[in-house]
Amino acid sequence: MQIKSRIHDGTLYVLLCGELDEHSANYTKLTLDKLFIKPNFQKIVIDLSELDFMDSTGIGVLIGRYKKMKDRNIPIYICNPSAHAEKIFKMTGLYEIMPKIV
Repeated sequence: MQIKSRIHDGTLYVLLCGELDEHSANYTKLTLDKLFIKPNFQKIVIDLSELDFMDSTGIGVLIGRYKKMKDRNIPIYICNPSAHAEKIFKMTGLYEIMPKIV
């Protein structure tokens, strides 16, 4: 798993690259938590265009980050989901809490 990020115009952009599963979940969780404590943004956009695979552990990581940001009133949006991620987000209803944007 590789995670790239940047802040632009009050938005934290995060690109997840690789596989988000039980092997990368802890690293991903810790890395996102470090990024999410920065004070210079009002919303988060997670780009899944380079996410090759995600399992239930990965879903748990994203839901956990959503809950932390919800407490701070910072919304999370999803963009560019791979076909695999799109299917998971639709099946699980994750788009209801982390909307897909273009």
